[in-house]
Amino acid sequence: MGAERDDAAQAGTVVTPSAEFPPLGDEERAALGRIGERWRGPRRADDLPVDPTLGRHDHHPAPTRFGRLAPIDMFTVAQPGELVATGAADLPGNRAGRSVARVRRTLIGPPLSSASVLYERMRKLVALPVLSSDLLSSVAYGPEAMLAVLVLAGSAALGLALPLAAVLVVLMVAVGLSYRQTIPAYPHGAGSYIVAGDNLGRTPGLAAAAGLMLDYVLTVSVSIAAGVHAVTSALPGLGRSTVPLGVLVIAVLLAGNLRGVRTAGNIFVLPTYAFVVVLLVVLAVGYAKAASRGFAPLPPPSAPAAEGLGLLLVLRAFSSGAVSMTGIEAVSNAVPAFRPTEWRNARTTLGWMVAMLVTLFAGLIGLIHLDGLAPRADETLLSQLGRVTFPSGPGYAILQATTALILLLAANTAFNDFPRLLFFMARDGHAPRRFLHMGDRLAFSNGLVALALTAAVVFVAFGGHTERLIPLYAVGVFLAFTLSQTGMVVHWRRRRGPGWRRRLAVNAVGATLSGLVLLTAAVAKFAEGAWVVVLAVPLLVLLFRRIHGHYDRLHRALALHSPPSAPPAECDELPQQVRHLVVVPVARLNRASLRALAYATSLGRPTLAVHLAPAQDEADRFRDQWRAWGDHLKLETIVSPYRSVIGPLAHYLEALHAASPDLTLTVIVPEVVLRRRRYRLLHSRAEQRLRTALRALPGVVVTSVPVHVSR
Repeated sequence: MGAERDDAAQAGTVVTPSAEFPPLGDEERAALGRIGERWRGPRRADDLPVDPTLGRHDHHPAPTRFGRLAPIDMFTVAQPGELVATGAADLPGNRAGRSVARVRRTLIGPPLSSASVLYERMRKLVALPVLSSDLLSSVAYGPEAMLAVLVLAGSAALGLALPLAAVLVVLMVAVGLSYRQTIPAYPHGAGSYIVAGDNLGRTPGLAAAAGLMLDYVLTVSVSIAAGVHAVTSALPGLGRSTVPLGVLVIAVLLAGNLRGVRTAGNIFVLPTYAFVVVLLVVLAVGYAKAASRGFAPLPPPSAPAAEGLGLLLVLRAFSSGAVSMTGIEAVSNAVPAFRPTEWRNARTTLGWMVAMLVTLFAGLIGLIHLDGLAPRADETLLSQLGRVTFPSGPGYAILQATTALILLLAANTAFNDFPRLLFFMARDGHAPRRFLHMGDRLAFSNGLVALALTAAVVFVAFGGHTERLIPLYAVGVFLAFTLSQTGMVVHWRRRRGPGWRRRLAVNAVGATLSGLVLLTAAVAKFAEGAWVVVLAVPLLVLLFRRIHGHYDRLHRALALHSPPSAPPAECDELPQQVRHLVVVPVARLNRASLRALAYATSLGRPTLAVHLAPAQDEADRFRDQWRAWGDHLKLETIVSPYRSVIGPLAHYLEALHAASPDLTLTVIVPEVVLRRRRYRLLHSRAEQRLRTALRALPGVVVTSVPVHVSR
């Protein structure tokens, strides 16, 4: 174990902005050197339009005699030959863009330097509420979900809540201990995805990732639904605004998390701690009242039996109560978000989380049993418990407020882990590479937006009803639990370090219990909606494999060698191998077309001008104008009697390429650039349509020569 920790410490975290730019492998570096040895091109740096004084002295901007405002430096000199862009360089050049940038910075804050990624970490006191909000908030609806199933067999069946809760506590401790072992073994994060992938293979790893992704989406949806339900329980007048309120909360959470990990953590710290403190007060007062009557349980309200008490109903109740464990894997997924030493701080935080979960879950189940409470359609169990515990005073209102707040903010755990999971998957080529990008505030902005949009769609589709979402909840997360702990069993069998048998036994117990809950949830809740997750997991795995296949083919095609399948004109790696033909489409002779012709001729390569005419008389007229210009270049005239321009030109260029496949066609298009956007609708934008038509042709380069019109 000690050697593994040292290796991990030396490797460091892989969650950096540079992950978007993976280094070359040894084979590609060798190929790059071989290509460079044969490279022949201009090497005279004096001919380049570079400021000769750049880097020789450090100057400060100052007002000039022509203006009172000092210019803003867009770049600073880090070392000779290297510039560093300042924050001002990121501002758009037009007024509308600058206005949008100001609004964006007001909402999410100014951009952070890439070097700040080391400081955007969380200390334990901040990480605990941020990463445990999902886990701890689940005690607000997990016990109720279990009792809501038991009460279907009548009020007498509610007595089974105590033994089921005892089994769930054993499961919580076992899974918690298992993940405590996973953290130091895999301190780079991504938990179940990397553990299952490393030890069980790619497909189990992707299945674990699919389960986690579904769990995170449902975490947001269920947490928001439960939080809104808590609000409407206290304020029934808001019952009709459930869906708009939920969508608004998702938007607020998105904005908060876009401000960065550390800032978001500071925002969400207080509600979690307040909820835990208030709930501990409820338990203390409630058990004190129960002690005054000798801990004699009060009889629950009579409820007729809608179903028979059988094994299937008990299993359904058990799997419903198991949703109280969702979020227990959050710490193992977010190890790099901790301050050094990351794995040690993460493991300590997980221990606190599990201890608090067991205390609150077991305490609430016991107190609900002693007070004789049963689920009701119009009020949550926690609300009923608050009314019994605090019959007068502000206690009930404080409980409802903190419960609603923690439930609404519990989705923040998913906002921390979902983008990070996508980052690791994108790094391995199983998710779009845009999820590697870190935004202005060093948060994974694309992943955050993807989670918010998906969760909002699910929330709206289910009408914001918690009971409709709960059946979908346990399958995905316990699939990840099972695969992760099974992977750890294989890990210990391979490593066989000191104490490996004890560690293997702990993970084996966690894998076995998680697997039983997975099978129970999948079978017992299949007809209630779990079939959606059972079907979605393999479909997501198939999607991930397709994405990986695409990136694999792309990597082979762009590797530093000429792939056999590439067109001859696209296998050139040396300047002396490139054979050019420059083609300039000319619609009419004006300043834009003459500038394009002048630019093409200045390249010193064979140049051909092409004119498309709708009729023969127009073709004759253009050739006459061409001769008046001086007939400096070869002109090819194409008559298009059906008045189409893009199609005939694209087919003509395709024919040129087919005649000489090793020839690179450089198409230079004159383009009029309008300063005012409102005038763009008055123009056909033929150059963009031509670019789109030629994009699929191999060996064709399309560039434009702009002519700017100020009015």
